[in-house]
Amino acid sequence: MNIKAKITPVALAIALAAGFGLPAAVQASGGGSGPAVTYVAPGQIGEIVVNPYKIAPLTAVIKNGGYQLKDATVRVVPKQGGQEISYKVTDTLLRTHAGIPVFGLYPDYNNTVEVSYTIVDQGQERRVEKEQYRIYAPAVYTPVNGSMAQHHNMFETEVVKVDPEFKDRLYLINNFLSTAPKQARVVWNNPTGGALEWNYYPQNAIIDTTGEVRWYMFVDPIYDPETIYHSGIMMGFHMNQDGFLTFGYGQRYAKYDLMGREVFNRRLPTGYADFSHALDPAQNGHLFLRVSSSDYRRPDGKRVHTVRDVIAEVDQNGNVVDDFRLFEILDPYRDVVIKTLDQGAVCLNIDASQAGKTLSAEELAAMDKNDTFGDIPGVGPGRNWAHVNSIDYDPTDDSIILSVRNQSAVVKIGRDHQVKWILASPEGWRSPWKDKVLKPVNASGQMLKVEGSTCEGGFDWTWTQHSAFRVDEKSTKDVIYVSVFDNGDGRGMEQPALPNMKYSRAVVYKIDQKKMTVQQVWEFGQERGNDWYSPVTSLAKYQADKDSVMVYSGSAGLFGKPSAMKPEELAKMTKGVHPYLMEFKWGEKEPAVEIKLNDAMGYQAFPFNLQEAFEQ
Repeated sequence: MNIKAKITPVALAIALAAGFGLPAAVQASGGGSGPAVTYVAPGQIGEIVVNPYKIAPLTAVIKNGGYQLKDATVRVVPKQGGQEISYKVTDTLLRTHAGIPVFGLYPDYNNTVEVSYTIVDQGQERRVEKEQYRIYAPAVYTPVNGSMAQHHNMFETEVVKVDPEFKDRLYLINNFLSTAPKQARVVWNNPTGGALEWNYYPQNAIIDTTGEVRWYMFVDPIYDPETIYHSGIMMGFHMNQDGFLTFGYGQRYAKYDLMGREVFNRRLPTGYADFSHALDPAQNGHLFLRVSSSDYRRPDGKRVHTVRDVIAEVDQNGNVVDDFRLFEILDPYRDVVIKTLDQGAVCLNIDASQAGKTLSAEELAAMDKNDTFGDIPGVGPGRNWAHVNSIDYDPTDDSIILSVRNQSAVVKIGRDHQVKWILASPEGWRSPWKDKVLKPVNASGQMLKVEGSTCEGGFDWTWTQHSAFRVDEKSTKDVIYVSVFDNGDGRGMEQPALPNMKYSRAVVYKIDQKKMTVQQVWEFGQERGNDWYSPVTSLAKYQADKDSVMVYSGSAGLFGKPSAMKPEELAKMTKGVHPYLMEFKWGEKEPAVEIKLNDAMGYQAFPFNLQEAFEQ
């Protein structure tokens, strides 16, 4: 007898189901006719789709199975000693994703997920409580960039301290890998200049307060380092009031939800290029993008791509409603700061062989004679004279606050494109800008004595700073608080005698905009010394929900262990780049949270609110 001839399609299906260790009932889903459907529906509703939108592998959707769902909640059961993630899901999101969105799966782990929901079926409602699913999520993927320092698929976290009030925190980390050999192969032409070659592979993740990665972005579907219009550095992440993420990279700006669903991913408007650093979702519904001009005719007739010195304001449809061309608003030839910068790290143009070197006035002047343009420190349009790295819109007077890194200045500019005030050393400002420089005062309002770039009373300006944000909840129209990360390169308009003398600070200033005065009200960082020093990147920003200041010293340890340090100082240093993530209760000098990221190149980080993402 021919046994093969006796194996019917039905028998084969039963055999296959048994072979996979699953009952035949859960292998099938669908009607009594039509194509066979053999995905697994392990619960009372539909199948599980992991990474439903291709860029968020630690998310999933439990599909609705053809039912209408409402009033859903999700709980990802923590590992032993881990952090619980739980949240409600709006009915809008249940419809949008055709099921229950699951966030916060542990990588390379068989997760237990507990969901509750109401099924609406033919007008009848049925409540399901605490239904459990087992969902495996894959390990974190990180491309290999050829660096001998790379030895892990994600940064390694070391939790130093978390106060009980902050144990529910989730932090979005915006980091990147060093440039891989296949990146940074092209530059702009016709006109020349710009920063197209500024290209680092993204490393974006969300961690909990135990240091576990609970979300990361798998960027390959939307990012290609070998294509100029889909590469760059992903920066400027913000969680919008609607719960969506906005960010930009290279020649694009984008908006996605936490599950990875695209709202938009747009090319920059044609007249602009080279997004990086900052994107501000403003209260007026517009986005302020830190870009450059893709074709600017200089006063000498030369046409160039400019570098990090234009702010474009776009509406919801991508129309450019305004732009702020800083080479026409500020002084692009103010060189007192540029001449003091450590050429080893002019933001992310990092070259350790140039550490400690500075530029002379003669070298700056020669650039205009030999048409040297591009992403280089220098003065004049077409060079990195400004390096704007943060934008914050102030709705009370329809203005923007900018961190202008290569001028060591925080500047406020009105809708009329006029400078309102400048928070910086008074050195090097010509008319009319010199009249806009804020005057330091103490807590009693008394003027402090200023000599050059030093000030009495413990006051200091910020030097090559990153991030300058208005503290909306503590500010009025006339008196505002501003948080700044003071990187500290070129402090006091000079390089120190020894590299280990450099330090960074997180600072909060109080600015009286009518009196044109500034008071330093809080600082942290100098006491941590050179180990905490971040020559580039970083952030300091107020968080209203916990009345705290979030601080990310993103490039601590960038140049390793200085040879000039004493043995006991070397012992305190941490090997490799090691960003510090900290959060402080308002006014306190001891952190409530301290998490160190080892072997990571950080840009910025901020607390991520699950309730805003899923419950509103």
